[in-house]
Amino acid sequence: MTSLPYHGLRLLAVHAHPDDESSKGAATSAKYASLGARVLIATMTGGEAGDILNPALLQSPKASRDIAGLRREEMATAAAALGAEHVWVGHVDSGLPDGDFDNQTPPGCFYRVPDEVAMLPLVHIIRTFRPQVVTTYDELGGYPHPDHIKNHAVTMAAVEAAADANSHPELGEPWQVQKIYFNQDLSAKKWITIHEKMLEAGLESPFADHLEDFKKRDNQRHNWLSTRIACSEFFSARDRALLSHATQIDPEGGFFSASRKAARTYWPTEEFELALDLTGREQLNRDLDFQETDLFAAVTFDDGRRVPEEGMLPESPAADDLDADSSVPTESDTRA
Repeated sequence: MTSLPYHGLRLLAVHAHPDDESSKGAATSAKYASLGARVLIATMTGGEAGDILNPALLQSPKASRDIAGLRREEMATAAAALGAEHVWVGHVDSGLPDGDFDNQTPPGCFYRVPDEVAMLPLVHIIRTFRPQVVTTYDELGGYPHPDHIKNHAVTMAAVEAAADANSHPELGEPWQVQKIYFNQDLSAKKWITIHEKMLEAGLESPFADHLEDFKKRDNQRHNWLSTRIACSEFFSARDRALLSHATQIDPEGGFFSASRKAARTYWPTEEFELALDLTGREQLNRDLDFQETDLFAAVTFDDGRRVPEEGMLPESPAADDLDADSSVPTESDTRA
């Protein structure tokens, strides 16, 4: 019996809260899991500070009395929808204060824990799971949330420490991650392109009021979309995973509106930024987007085999090549 092509490869996706794994790189995770890779989602915090954003659950006794417990159940359902494994790193949700993060986040929360301490459980996870590839957020967190910014710093510190035999040997044998990627689902290029394509198709865009914010964010940090994964066949799994977080997602709200579903038609991929490449191949040109179609491109298996430099996934379609007259997904498409 022939094994699946990605059997023996391991992807660790490090996220700040339960639900982040379903809104950032989720279809990519589901695709790799279906192809035989082990995909482990590490969730830094329990999401204890999350609000109940679904009106249908506002009167739920469990949601109001044990939000942390309910979010653990939601997370288990979401991971199963993606075909992924899951582990809690164990930090406490910092919340999203209006003011300065250093002064407004509560004592003991994830954001307040020193990086060298906060990284320790993740170092153990890396050395135990031994991923060739790790995904996390960029230094601005993808968007300005204290736990997302902290997620970046702690992940980068943990990857470095995990490879150092002299760093915390009690946490396991050293392991060198070969590649790190930043999730770039919130890139300005993506959402401005979707907006323009929707207008061309005669549709009302839900992103019109956010264009200046997208441009401002791009000016603050220009995201390099080095890697594009064609994964539209797993968008339904991604939606099921996200809807599993019922306390956080209103299925009748803006995220699952007709406009949101239409947006899926014009960008059937997920993007990442290559942040670390220790594969030994020639380095990619940071001035060019969309140079890779596989996070595991050029990665070495445990047995010494090497993934081809062009990767093993099919080339992703460019957003500009998509048919603007494509049919718009219906409500039933996202609830399949």
